[in-house]
Amino acid sequence: MIASLRGPVLHIALDHLVIECAGVGYRVLATPSTLAAVQRGSETTLLTTMIVREDSMTLYGFTEPDARELFALLQTVTGVGPRLAMATLAVLEPDSLRMALADSDIKALCTVPGIGKRVAERLAVELRDKVDRPSAGPRAHEGAGAPMGVGDQVVEALTGLGFPLPAAERAVASVLADEPDADSAKALRASLALLGKGTR
Repeated sequence: MIASLRGPVLHIALDHLVIECAGVGYRVLATPSTLAAVQRGSETTLLTTMIVREDSMTLYGFTEPDARELFALLQTVTGVGPRLAMATLAVLEPDSLRMALADSDIKALCTVPGIGKRVAERLAVELRDKVDRPSAGPRAHEGAGAPMGVGDQVVEALTGLGFPLPAAERAVASVLADEPDADSAKALRASLALLGKGTR
């Protein structure tokens, strides 16, 4: 099992990066917050979780152990797989997620596309006693935006999560019209929240 990777970042895409270790390039899926925290050409260390299925082996990467722990914890709940766990961490920063679970904040959990009231209630019931309440308020993530267009980056990330291209483009355009200086992580969270409202 691959638990971590260290090496230069060869490529940063909209939902993943490629990191070279001992001459091998590893494709690692990551949230916009993680992608915004790394730079192409610079050496970085990623904590990883490897998900092995019959037809695939997929690496998920994180810069903080807290995010990786929550990624694994979310998947202990029935109906939550790696894709939905990543979407949750894309919308809610670790401290915000811990707070939502500890407080059984169904409304906050339902801002994640793919999480309806029933799944949100299941998450709260099963995980509220397994998380520690953050000692301070949620940390605002101030990641540096990617050099490529934020709009294009977020649209591709949304379509990768399963949203139709037209809906993704409309949501991103709306978000960037209101917050033209938003970085990729902030724009994706806002777009996901907007699309989530539209699906319920």
